[in-house]
Amino acid sequence: MNSAPAKTGKAPAHDREDGEGLPMPRRVWAIIAVSFGTALFVLDSVIANVALPTLSRELDVSEGAVTSVVTIYQLVMVMGLLPFAKLGDRIGHRRIYQIGQVLFCAASALVWFIDSFAMLLVLRALQALGASLALAVASAMIRNIYPEKSLGSGLGINSVVVASSAALAPTLGGFIVAHFSWQYVFVVAVPFALLSLVLGRSLPNARPGADLDGVGSVWSAVTVALLIGGVQLAAHEGTLLPGIAAFVFGVLSAWWLVKRERKQDRPVLPVDILALPAVGLSALAGAVAFCATGLLTVSLPFILEQKLGYTPDQVGLVLLPFPLTMLIFAPFTGWLSDRVAPTKLGLFGLAILIAGFASFIFLPADGSYVDVAWRLVTCAIGFAFFMPPNSRLLIGSAPRDRSAAAGGVLSTSRLFGQANAAALAGLMLGLGLGLGPVPFYVAIGLSVVAGLCSLTRYRTIIAQRRLAAFAEIGT
Repeated sequence: MNSAPAKTGKAPAHDREDGEGLPMPRRVWAIIAVSFGTALFVLDSVIANVALPTLSRELDVSEGAVTSVVTIYQLVMVMGLLPFAKLGDRIGHRRIYQIGQVLFCAASALVWFIDSFAMLLVLRALQALGASLALAVASAMIRNIYPEKSLGSGLGINSVVVASSAALAPTLGGFIVAHFSWQYVFVVAVPFALLSLVLGRSLPNARPGADLDGVGSVWSAVTVALLIGGVQLAAHEGTLLPGIAAFVFGVLSAWWLVKRERKQDRPVLPVDILALPAVGLSALAGAVAFCATGLLTVSLPFILEQKLGYTPDQVGLVLLPFPLTMLIFAPFTGWLSDRVAPTKLGLFGLAILIAGFASFIFLPADGSYVDVAWRLVTCAIGFAFFMPPNSRLLIGSAPRDRSAAAGGVLSTSRLFGQANAAALAGLMLGLGLGLGPVPFYVAIGLSVVAGLCSLTRYRTIIAQRRLAAFAEIGT
């Protein structure tokens, strides 16, 4: 009789997906646990941006090639997000989240013992594998931690964690590369992983019991690898044509994968929820917006060091206004998205973001800290008004039993955009265009695309509501 719950595959009552969130005080501990977990992945990703010029010198690799430290981390993470979200539905969200943290922690610690670029890339891939396991289910757990009515506020709090970690990363990274061995840049995330593991038992462990799809999982991972890896290959000297070929094969693979997944009940590539305008168009808007801001955060350290003459530790301080501004505005916009139409907030934010990118085109050649700071603040305000509302709409519009899939889509859109930003920045640096205004022109274009996606989403949703209202009147 005691084994009945295990046979039915139902989650315990306190982990059920009923929209009420976790009970107190467990909810508080779960928020702290997922916050520290999120912090370590953001810290490890952002801190590497500041270290790229130093790694290029210390490990004797070109500026275009050194961006692989960022790209391989993001590439492996994106490859695993959708398959691991499916796996999380099978074995439990909390379990897969903590497995990922253990792997990430071990790979981070091992960086201390290596001093070659090749081994660094191997360990970055292992770090990313662990991060992918955890991030695949993180958004689904956030949805189960908070009551449905407070989801926007919960995502706003998560944005604060992301912003705080991003705020710490440039300053910490700049200080480390200026005064210590570069290995410390990657080892510093280990304490966050250990603390999150200690608190991890408070996390929700919803487990719908979905079947695994090995073919779809591998196919999805390979498709992402071809798409992002193709752009990254094209960024390296002498591999432009192989990179283009890989990207074209990735597009073809994605087309065939979508056709296959439409026939599946709970697909690895969640074409069922991506067909919802509030999910699919939000994911696309998020991806291009993250690519736009990623171009800023990857390109700017090179501009500051090589064009404006800043030292590595100064670069960290100069970049600080962006995450600090996000820290202030993100929780407010998350709270606001529970009360104001997310599309209106998002379009307002994108307009400010575009103005911020445009201002960098006119950055003086002897730009002071103030010259850079107010431009970063403008970009951060715009991004803060766009991302939490966009994420709230994406996560909140998916069926509750597809929360892990929606979370995988959200994380994939973010990391897909960031990974392509690193690859594009590497390509521009390789072509000699990365230190001028070209990255900001591209960022403006991407922001316009995000705005068009948001407008199309809004009009589609309104049209669907009107059709539903007419149909109801007709009956």
